[in-house]
Amino acid sequence: MVSSDLIKADFDRIARLPASKWNPNNLYHDYLLRHLPPSCNEVLEIGCGRGDFSRRLAKVSQRVTALDLAPEMISCARAQSAEYGNIGYQLADVMTCDFGDNRFDCIASLATLHHLPFVDFLGRAKMLLKPGGMLLVMDLLQPEGWKDRLLDFVALPVSASLRILNTRRLLPEREVRAAWEEHEKHDSYLTIDEVRKVCDGLLPGALVRKHLLWRYTLVWQNPFQARP
Repeated sequence: MVSSDLIKADFDRIARLPASKWNPNNLYHDYLLRHLPPSCNEVLEIGCGRGDFSRRLAKVSQRVTALDLAPEMISCARAQSAEYGNIGYQLADVMTCDFGDNRFDCIASLATLHHLPFVDFLGRAKMLLKPGGMLLVMDLLQPEGWKDRLLDFVALPVSASLRILNTRRLLPEREVRAAWEEHEKHDSYLTIDEVRKVCDGLLPGALVRKHLLWRYTLVWQNPFQARP
């Protein structure tokens, strides 16, 4: 597991660079938002970055608490969310925050879970969710086997085409590309089979889906029985 200090330093560096006009993670916002509970009062987002998904959540819920480890990311998110009075950005680690049990109607995490201890995080999320609350995750995958390698041949031109369509560039700016390449040197991801195996044991009934651009989503509803 990479240290939190290294993750913070990487994302502080990225936050100081120009934000891309296109982020592949944003492709999955609508899919995840469709799984929000009908009455969504309080939401927790983990790894909020510049707040792209936080602002989407704020439009459909009463209150969003958005966490990130990187001070520069929190500063960017606050600057871009001035008109959203129902978002509270916090420089914090979800694994050590004392929120109390059964608090949130929804917990969301996009492209962040690979930085956390997977099993421990899922256990923590179960405790923080209200009965009936939803866990919404999108994260990156480690390709495995020949089927995933074949998908790469489709994903690469699709990703390039979407970037050109949205930014008029084939690649990000050099500084941005260098910062992400440095960060990715110490990233590691689970395979889809590893994700499903853990969820089978910890999150019965979880919906785990593989998506084209090297990503998966995990959607799980906490059972409605209140815990003692």
